[in-house]
Amino acid sequence: MASLGTVNSDGFNRVVVRGTYMLSNLLQELTLAQDNKCKYITLDELRLNENPVHRLSRLIRDMFWDNLTRRIDSSVIEIAAKDPKDWTSDPRPRIYVPPGAPEQYAYYTKVAQDRPDIRLDVRLLPPEEEVTPEFVKSLNNEPGLLALEMEEYIKDPSTGEKELKGLPFVVPGGRFNELYNWDSYFCALGLLESDRTHLVKSTIQNFIFEIKHYGKILNANRSYYLCRSQPPFLTDLALKTYEKIQNEPGSKEFLRLAILAAMKEYNKVWMAEPRYDPESGLSRYRPPGLGVPPEPEDTQFEHVLRPYASKYGMGIKELIQAYNAGTVKEPDLDEYFLHDRALRESGHDNSYRLETIAANIATIDLNCLLYKYETDISRTIRTVFGDELKVPAAFCAPGQEPDHVESSSLWDQRANRRKEAVNTHLWNEETGLYFDYNTLTKKQRTYETATCLWALWSGLATPHQASLLVSKALPKFERMGGLVSTTKESRGAVGPDRPQYQWDYPYGWAPHQILAWGGLKRYGYTAEAERLAYKWLHMMTKVFVDFNGAVVEKYDVTEPVRAHRVDAEYGNQGIDFRGVAREG
Repeated sequence: MASLGTVNSDGFNRVVVRGTYMLSNLLQELTLAQDNKCKYITLDELRLNENPVHRLSRLIRDMFWDNLTRRIDSSVIEIAAKDPKDWTSDPRPRIYVPPGAPEQYAYYTKVAQDRPDIRLDVRLLPPEEEVTPEFVKSLNNEPGLLALEMEEYIKDPSTGEKELKGLPFVVPGGRFNELYNWDSYFCALGLLESDRTHLVKSTIQNFIFEIKHYGKILNANRSYYLCRSQPPFLTDLALKTYEKIQNEPGSKEFLRLAILAAMKEYNKVWMAEPRYDPESGLSRYRPPGLGVPPEPEDTQFEHVLRPYASKYGMGIKELIQAYNAGTVKEPDLDEYFLHDRALRESGHDNSYRLETIAANIATIDLNCLLYKYETDISRTIRTVFGDELKVPAAFCAPGQEPDHVESSSLWDQRANRRKEAVNTHLWNEETGLYFDYNTLTKKQRTYETATCLWALWSGLATPHQASLLVSKALPKFERMGGLVSTTKESRGAVGPDRPQYQWDYPYGWAPHQILAWGGLKRYGYTAEAERLAYKWLHMMTKVFVDFNGAVVEKYDVTEPVRAHRVDAEYGNQGIDFRGVAREG
């Protein structure tokens, strides 16, 4: 039914509306117009009654990605290099440059000289082998950004003057300015769907830079993450990108560098102690480190530190300083923070599945990802590089000879060994689930986690195991809004003395959903994949419509109305916007 009306709003003289409209769409359009300082906007019936799924897809494609894109160079360095987690008395923008990038050190040094007002502190890191836990701890009072990949461009065509600029990447939320690891993989899947392949390619080039110069894809490119990685997805992301660009010049070289980087990360990080457990043949999240992780606020560890502060007659901050300096020695705290760092490296921070035990367990999720690395690398060497791939010195792990040649058979053997180890230690035929394995007690754990379905995504499961996962495991995790991260029974009771954690029941996260959909389709369970996808997307769309465009990182998948209202730990950041989300 067509109508013509006038709607008044703050900042607008008049808004002409043609046709019927949905209140949510109207509010979003008014807010966006206000952002653009429009006094008048004319909205047609199609825009106001736009299908919510189409609208959300359009906003992601045309607005959210742009607002979440970042780069590291002089254009934003005073903002990006300032750390919101710098709790020191004199926070200032600071950037650390690896010794293998002297051109970047010269570039940032000149920026600091030309713009003294921003107080940019430029530091040169020592060689990679000297970046020890002791060294990283010494930077706690001088935290800074870590340099990423840059490219040269012609700044002034008339003179031919050249300049460097940072390669762009997408952050997982508007409050971030650094490049995150596994968040970037799932963002990149959306970028590929939105035909933003160039952004995915430059993200991978930044990851290659990190592995080449820092030895790993970092949790994020901040100084306190130099010892810590996160779930590895590089091979799958590189191959998906190569499929899109394989007819472009330089695409094969791009893939070669990505695979070489993945091989270095695999050997240097995941197949080296302390992360690798030689007895079981499995890998763990177990990053080295010393002291209290500096990035969380002090209050996050207050319940752990308070008894020790009382023991020594200190305040919490005074205890942290003494413990980090080594004047207070507490083996139990050492053990607690060993597991805390591993939990953060897993990407699943926090969960009762991992708390106080993470560094000792070979998780099903990590070992599925590494099996995928092994099979991806094998297939790529065989089908793209003629079954011979020379490894230059920059991508050699310790003990490897520069320019040695790798073939697919070696990686096939590694994949077969891991599959056998997973079946021996992680698979449980009776329950039809994969469980984590405690490498210290040599026992399988019984904590039920949706990451058991990653065995489908990686191709590790046999058809028989896949059928049991679908018939026995899937019903344990499927809820109204999709898959829940863990079962309620495994999580246990929560209350004042045992708080709710964000990676436990009743919350669901996109990574678990997306990998389950892909895994189910891989084994022919298309109906189950489509049902789960519909549940998740229906819940997301309903929240988007009912709450003025809210799109959040986690949902209560058991909640029919306010699925986005999550109070556990950090809650859902960024849902206090007015009118419409600008960044998703």
